[in-house]
Amino acid sequence: MNSQSNRIARHLLAGKTLTPLGALNLFDCFRLGARIYDLRQAGMPIESTTMKRNGKCFARYYIEAARLKKLKGVKT
Repeated sequence: MNSQSNRIARHLLAGKTLTPLGALNLFDCFRLGARIYDLRQAGMPIESTTMKRNGKCFARYYIEAARLKKLKGVKT
């Protein structure tokens, strides 16, 4: 995985959520969907929900709390 993917993985493994705008602000990532795809291919159980604000739809990515407990100790 590239370093951008590693930073995104650590963010999600810390129990935080991430949106495309958040990824741009935090990690200079313009293609969050592509990084999420890479992380899922590597086995991370990332979930998503569709959000709507100001008439715009976007994804919010996260890892469920129950799955986070199982992943403790997994290094990225």
